[in-house]
Amino acid sequence: MKLLIVTLFFLNITVFGCEFGKKDESEATEREPDTTTAVPDMHTSEISLDWDGTYKGVIPCADCPGIETELTLHKDKTYKLSVLYQDREQKPTVTKGTFTWDDTGSIIRLDKARTETQYKVGEGRLLMLDRNGKEIESALKSNYILHKVVK
Repeated sequence: MKLLIVTLFFLNITVFGCEFGKKDESEATEREPDTTTAVPDMHTSEISLDWDGTYKGVIPCADCPGIETELTLHKDKTYKLSVLYQDREQKPTVTKGTFTWDDTGSIIRLDKARTETQYKVGEGRLLMLDRNGKEIESALKSNYILHKVVK
């Protein structure tokens, strides 16, 4: 009888002892610190592209055939913007100033041009954005692109 009690005692310790020391998988993962951190993509337009230079295009106009636009971006973050309303002006309006990159490094904002003038910088092109910094979604979307002049 003593042998039976001792055997049951050790059997209980073995079975329940192993279970007691075991960790629940979900419990273990909850306690471990998260070592995966989002790494920012360092391939921005500002860093990766040859963005300085002159861009030209004719932007749609509500009350004229189009707006001839020429924008020159310099490495020192200054710009020169020339705008000519077709069939209304003889000489273009020229604005000079500085521009800033947004946090993503893909959009520039001109400081002195018309209110909230922003462009998304791409390979060999600038895409004019709306006042909220969003791409213009219309049938004329492709007309809001200024193409880089190759010298």
